[in-house]
Order: sequence, then structure tokens, then C-alpha cells
Amino acid sequence: MSSQPPTDRQKSSEQAWAKPTDRLQVDAKIPQGATNLNVEGRQLANPLQGFGQMWQKTYRIHLIAPRIPATGKAALPTDIIAAWKAHFAQFWPRGNNFYAPLTEIQPGDVAVLNLKGPGGMPLTTGIRVIYADDEQFSFMTPQGHMFAGMITFSSDQEGDEVFAQVQALVRASDPAYEFFFKLGVIGKMEDEFWTATLLNLASYFNASGKVELRTQLVDPRWNWSSAKNILQNAAMWSGIYTVTHPFRRLRTSPKPAKGKS
Repeated sequence: MSSQPPTDRQKSSEQAWAKPTDRLQVDAKIPQGATNLNVEGRQLANPLQGFGQMWQKTYRIHLIAPRIPATGKAALPTDIIAAWKAHFAQFWPRGNNFYAPLTEIQPGDVAVLNLKGPGGMPLTTGIRVIYADDEQFSFMTPQGHMFAGMITFSSDQEGDEVFAQVQALVRASDPAYEFFFKLGVIGKMEDEFWTATLLNLASYFNASGKVELRTQLVDPRWNWSSAKNILQNAAMWSGIYTVTHPFRRLRTSPKPAKGKS
């Protein structure tokens, strides 16, 4: 019996997934003054490869009367996702930067992130877009990121009500990150980050709403086999990079020309 050819829906679903890759490659143009570190050549880290307890955190906002900026028409979930993919970096809290290819978010894209890390230290890491269609898109983190896991951005409709959501299935990448997570430092930062993102998204559509958070402990165990992930800790390497930056500038600065005798 011959197999049936794939339907248009199946083809669309296949195109929405990023092609597998062994190592990340940064194609985005990084502006002067930004830092491209802890991304190129690294592998992705799924939730099973992290160290800490595994959590599912869902940030959800009811968008009250969202309107498409250009037309003023009522925004549907597909409009929310289209704008979110096209202007993703615009909705991030100030002081955090997302450098991606100059197109809307596409499957396979690799972005460099320059973030405010624990204690205000700069944190340079990245993400890869593993899935993107008209209804949702998902990122996976690389080795060294604060979390090993996946974050999914979506919008849906219940009756006439429109919602936007960020859902993270993650665990701290290594013992150091888990320590700060247990102190409440990283968890608080993450909650404030995605809450601000959803409020900025609502503002773009001239909508109001309140972000609700649901937290579920998926796996209470520590994954000791991944304790060695600390060797790739992006916060550590970002700190070393920042501290040694003046010395690298001195080493690469041009030497003054010798005068003629």
C-alpha cells in the first residue's frame, strides 16, 4: 500500500519546526557595543539536561479590548502572534536586549541576548527558535543559560475574550543558578521580566489587563549528573569577559608610530 502524500496542514506543521542542529550558529548582526558570547558553537539544553528542580511557570494576561494599531480593528490571537513575532525585542523590559536576524521570528533563528543578570551583572547568552507558526512560537535555551528548558509564547480566544501567554518549562542549569533560584533572586527576576513583557504587549494593542502567574513543580529532584554544567555558566563567563575587557582593549589598541631619527 502506498503512503498518502502529506496534506497542506502537515506540510505547514513540518515547516514550523526548526531543523535539527548539533551546534548553534549566530547569523544575526550584532550592533557595536553589544556582546556576542556564550552562544556560538554551544548546544541546546532541554529541561532534562538541567540541574535544578523542574518548574512549569505560566504567565497569562487577559487582553481587554485589544486593537490593531494600524487599523483600530479588534485584534485576534493571530494578530497578537504576528505582532509579537515581528516586534519581539520591542516588548522586552528596558535594559535587556534581543539581537536576532532582521526578520520576524522564524524557525531556526538564533538570537543573542544581553540581559541584566543576578546582582545587576551583565549576562550574555542566547536562544534558538525551535517552533513558530501563526498561533504560537517556542524558544529553547543553550548551554550556560540560567535555565535549561523551553519557553512558549501563545495567544488564544475564549468566547470574545483574547489572552496572551508565556509558558516556561525549565530547571536551573547548574548548582550556582539553583542556589540563586532558591534565594528567590532568579525566580523574582524571571517573574518581573515576563510580567513586564506581557504588559508591554498589551500596551502595543492599546489594551489593559492583569498578568496572572501559575507555578507548578514538575520534578522536585536535583539532577546531579548535570552539576558539571557549571563549567559553561554564562553568568560566570560574562563576568570574566566584563572584568577583562579593559585589558583586551589595551592589548589590541594601536601602538604609537615611532618618530624618524
